[in-house]
Amino acid sequence: MTVITIDRVPTEVPTELARGRGGGGPAPKRTVVAYGFWIFILSDMIMFSALFAAFAVLRGNTAGGPAGSELFNLRNVFIETMCLLFSSYTCGLGALSAERRQPARFLIFAAATFVLGAAFLAIELTEFAHMIAMGAGPSRSGFLSAFFTLVGTHGLHVASGMIALVYLTAQVIAMGLRPAVLRRLLCWSLFWHALDIVWVGVFTLVYLLGDYQ
Repeated sequence: MTVITIDRVPTEVPTELARGRGGGGPAPKRTVVAYGFWIFILSDMIMFSALFAAFAVLRGNTAGGPAGSELFNLRNVFIETMCLLFSSYTCGLGALSAERRQPARFLIFAAATFVLGAAFLAIELTEFAHMIAMGAGPSRSGFLSAFFTLVGTHGLHVASGMIALVYLTAQVIAMGLRPAVLRRLLCWSLFWHALDIVWVGVFTLVYLLGDYQ
C-alpha cells in the first residue's frame, strides 16, 4: 500500500475576507490617530469633571473670606467668554480651510484664533492678579483653592493649545497641508472646541451661580 504525501501550500486569504483586520486590512492612520485623540479628550473631560465636583463641594467654604459675589466682575468674564467662543468659530473656519487645501485662508483664521486666545488669557491673568492683590489667593480658603485650581487648569490648557497652534502653523508654512499635518490640525481643533465646552461649564457654575451665592 502506497502512502502518498501531498504538500499543500496554504492559500492566502483575500484581504477583504480576512478576519480581525476590519474587513480590509489595518485601519487607516487617520482613523487610528483620531480614535486615540478622542480617548485623550475623554480622559481630560474626566479630570475636569473631578475639578468641577471639588469646586461644587468647596464653593461655600470661604473661611470668613470673600465669596464669588465680592470678587467676580461679570462684565470682564463676559468679554473673556466671548473671546473664547469666537476663537472656536475662527478655529472651525481654519479647519475647513485646511481641509479644502487653502493655506492662506487657514493662516488668517489661525492668527485670529491665536489673538482671541491671547485676549482670553490676558483677561484671566488680570483677574487672578487682582484677586491675589486683594488677599484672595488660592491659600485663603477652600473656595479659592478650588477656584484657582479649576480655572487655572483650564487656562493652562488654553496656553498649551496656543503653543500647539504656533507649532502647527509653522508646519503648514514649512511643509504645506500634507496629510500628516492636516491630521494634527484636525486633532488640535477638536481639543480647542473641547476647551470651549469646558469653559461654558466654568462660566455657568463658577461665575453665574457663584456670583449669587
